[in-house]
Amino acid sequence: MAKAGFHPTRGALVDIGGRRLRVVRAGPETAGPLIVLECGAFGCAADWAVVQQRLADRGLRSMAYDRAGLGYSDPGPRPRDGRAIVADLEALLTRVGETGPLILVGHSMGGLLLRVFVGRNRERVTGVVLVDAVTPETIESPAAARAINGFLRAMKLVGRWAGLGFMKPFALVAGDKIGLEGEASTEKRRIYGLASHAHWSAEEVMHWPATSAQGREIGHYHPDLPVAVVNAGGTRLGARLKAIQAAPAHASVRGYLADIAGANHSTLLGKRFADPIIVGIEHVMAEG
Repeated sequence: MAKAGFHPTRGALVDIGGRRLRVVRAGPETAGPLIVLECGAFGCAADWAVVQQRLADRGLRSMAYDRAGLGYSDPGPRPRDGRAIVADLEALLTRVGETGPLILVGHSMGGLLLRVFVGRNRERVTGVVLVDAVTPETIESPAAARAINGFLRAMKLVGRWAGLGFMKPFALVAGDKIGLEGEASTEKRRIYGLASHAHWSAEEVMHWPATSAQGREIGHYHPDLPVAVVNAGGTRLGARLKAIQAAPAHASVRGYLADIAGANHSTLLGKRFADPIIVGIEHVMAEG
């Protein structure tokens, strides 16, 4: 499915070898680690606008991006599983000249991708922050497996019928559940209504089981790696799922765990609840 004829007003398009990914960088050019922000399913760089601004206000530099086919980025080759997505991110970092240490921050399904990235780039990663994130072990829970399978069935329909334009009116109402401001909120709604974004987001979700398997094959994070887990207190999860979600923080000797009362899965990234994410990032920076 071809890209729609939109062009980003924030960030830039970076050629990673015959196709382009949209990247949004923020903060001063300092010598410290780059904070890489990985969005969840159906997400885009705009999801991180509040977090990026608050990091910049603290003198910290960050990079968010649209994965292949999402937002304003060109599609990439199938399959869109964890290894393909991580290879794109590696190429993007090289093209923008980032060869130094990294802190990885992943929301929701982005947690799967962080495990794959760390498995391939352990020497570069000085800390991981999981924001109400899924881990590769989540799929081992029968309740989660049922929910994921239902999500996969829904995504088959989304991917098949996205070109009919049904996402546009839906995006006007539900395009920004995060609570963004100004240009980023407008961008989020516009992207959410793109047929190309829906199609390629669905392609990623369809490979959720494969990406989970890739993460489990790599294994858990090394206990010495600082890991912060920042969860939405307003998200209703069973005890087993909450334990799986919190496990990376407990397994790290430099772990940090926070459960943010009143936040849900989306609003945790927005202007009301973003500060606890900053605290988690500052924790792994201090421990790294």
